[in-house]
Amino acid sequence: MNNQKLAVLVLNDVVVFPNNEVRIEYNDSFEKASIDYADSTEDKYLIIVNPIDSNYVVDVTSLPSFGVLGQIKLKLTVPNGKTRVVIEGIRRVEVANYFYQDDFYQANIKDIFMESNDDEKNYYNLLMKSLDKYIEKTPYMSNAIISQLDTVETLDELCDLIGSFLPVDYEKKKQYVLTVSPVERAHLLIEDMNEELKFLELERKIESEVEQEIEESQKEYFLREKLRAIKRELGDINSKEDEVESLKKRLSKLKCNYKVKEKIRNEISRYEAIGSHSPELGMVRDYLDWMLHLPWNIYTKDTNDLVKVESILNTSHHALEEVKSRILEYLAVKQNTNNLRSPILCLVGPPGVGKTSLALSIANSLGRQVAKISVGGINDEAEIVGHRRTYVGANPGRIIQGIRKAGTANPVFIIDEIDKMTKDIKGDPASSLLEVLDPEQNSKFSDHYIEEEFDLSKVLFIATANYIEQIPYELRDRLEIIELTSYTEYEKLDIAKNHLIPRALEEHGLTSLQVQVDDDAILAIIRYYTKEAGVRELDRMIASLFRKIVKKTLLEKEQVFYHIKENDLETFLGKRKFSYETTGKKNEVGVVNGMAYTAFGGDILPIEVTMFPGKGELILTGSLGEVMQESCQIAFSYIKANAVFFAIDDAIFKNDIHIHFPEGAVNKDGPSAGIAITTALISLFKNQAIANNVAMTGEITLRGRVLEIGGLREKVIGAHRAGIRKIILPKENKKDLEEIPDELKKEIKFTFVENYDEVYQKLFKC
Repeated sequence: MNNQKLAVLVLNDVVVFPNNEVRIEYNDSFEKASIDYADSTEDKYLIIVNPIDSNYVVDVTSLPSFGVLGQIKLKLTVPNGKTRVVIEGIRRVEVANYFYQDDFYQANIKDIFMESNDDEKNYYNLLMKSLDKYIEKTPYMSNAIISQLDTVETLDELCDLIGSFLPVDYEKKKQYVLTVSPVERAHLLIEDMNEELKFLELERKIESEVEQEIEESQKEYFLREKLRAIKRELGDINSKEDEVESLKKRLSKLKCNYKVKEKIRNEISRYEAIGSHSPELGMVRDYLDWMLHLPWNIYTKDTNDLVKVESILNTSHHALEEVKSRILEYLAVKQNTNNLRSPILCLVGPPGVGKTSLALSIANSLGRQVAKISVGGINDEAEIVGHRRTYVGANPGRIIQGIRKAGTANPVFIIDEIDKMTKDIKGDPASSLLEVLDPEQNSKFSDHYIEEEFDLSKVLFIATANYIEQIPYELRDRLEIIELTSYTEYEKLDIAKNHLIPRALEEHGLTSLQVQVDDDAILAIIRYYTKEAGVRELDRMIASLFRKIVKKTLLEKEQVFYHIKENDLETFLGKRKFSYETTGKKNEVGVVNGMAYTAFGGDILPIEVTMFPGKGELILTGSLGEVMQESCQIAFSYIKANAVFFAIDDAIFKNDIHIHFPEGAVNKDGPSAGIAITTALISLFKNQAIANNVAMTGEITLRGRVLEIGGLREKVIGAHRAGIRKIILPKENKKDLEEIPDELKKEIKFTFVENYDEVYQKLFKC
């Protein structure tokens, strides 16, 4: 039998022992392939194994090294469409190796050689004595095992016979089969039978005590039932009594501390005493309903497999390494100490980058329930901390409501749009969140309606926001800010290929064999049909493309293979919706490329300057905010103050200077265009053109210092898309260069400056 190749039958709920028959019904193709192959052989042999871990998908790594050699005795198809098979276990065998072939697992096996053990006879006698005692104390034990004991000669056979009949769970039976040594197996069986006998003795003791209590309470029960029957005959039966009994039963099963139980018990007594027509009755009943439904001490267990958590996060979201790393750090420390307060995270980023979906993925990876509320537009603090019970229609706040819906006291609690709360005469909801999102206070959170402390310290709060500046400082100080930047075009391409398109194909009933989309076509959709920092609009455009393909397929009533290229997009999606600013074809005097950061990502910001005879006025156009107008004034003043250094004739300042930022309908603000405005003015005054493949960003002071700016990553991405290959940046932003994708750093030359003198030397003195 050594090295014989046999089919492998993987059973996840039934254990087959040697010298024991089992009947199995199946309709699964995986099982069918194994059994059909074994049935087609002469001996009808197959290997029966149980996976090591029943919670994981079956693969070679989850299959054990030992199994049971079985033989098919009978196989027939039953009327319900399933196939019934009778398999007899013959003996244990060792699996040399597994392999997957012909749609089922197969294995090479070898016989197990066991050395003789002098203790086997002693263990045989000891096991028989334990069995006799067990049968004597267990009247429901099957007579079948007694009739088969006469045929058993060895300890190995006796262990397998007892193991097959013993009423233990699946995992223990699986352990019996995998324990090769008969002595070790006998030891396990003796322990399990003794444990079962202890449990039976305890059960009998409890039954005896219960019977005694029942006898004492039967009289009271009989009298109460008789009184209830009399009331029913008189028409005076009150369903409130039944409800009170129901509330008391629910209280007895509720997991909470003594203080809360005492509070609920008092409220039940109060409810029982209130008249049926009192308006207060409904208020007390609603309060009891909330108190009895809250998960006071119900917790889910976190997934401790960090590799599995990381895999789930990587599968659901591309990039976003910082937030994934933070979750893994939290789990690692929690697993190491087994006692850690949950962090208060705040995911900040533009719309559509996946903040909310990432929070849901975190809950999924941890194995926790999810509670989600949106606080955008909330202006009443009672929405957070609840109403006082004295008000008509009072309810707990959204925090307690979310906890109740989650059903556990440690869910992942998502607070969406935390930057969009408003403040008015009804209160300040942001201030109400201070207690909720403070790890030092939220272990004793008190909702106005509940009036009892609820522990929120185990809750993993994840807030989301678009603009961190709009979150009040006191609240922001309690949050661990994690910024989610906008995606590059190539990151969007990866997300579309690996996530959006496969999901859209499934939702529209299509396959990758029917529809393929070229990378160039996806990039064209990203560039010319969407304008966003995230991928929400991209997802909608892909869905629109597939809808049109489905409609066309059904109208033409034939299956057609679609290979979507960039040239095909206009047919399906119409004319291009957006165009990005690109560099001019030639170098022009008084035109310089600034860099902009918007909610849709980065772009270049051409700055045009011209002059004409006038009174020396400075004219600004292009929907500029106050800060950008000040930047223009600072740049102009800096040049006038240093005209000698720049070799500019003072007479030129008698002209009117007009600074214009194209796309006048789009609002623009911020100080980061300072050096670009200065360069455009000097270019005009010196009549010297600046190269059109150069862009720059940085705030300028009246002394010519170049200050740090924000949004560098998005600005560089937008500039690269527009054809920029040289960028001048503040020296303080050099540390941010690591955020720039490597493929962009290879194609762009970066120059870092501290003072505008360096910019001047680079552009006008070279």
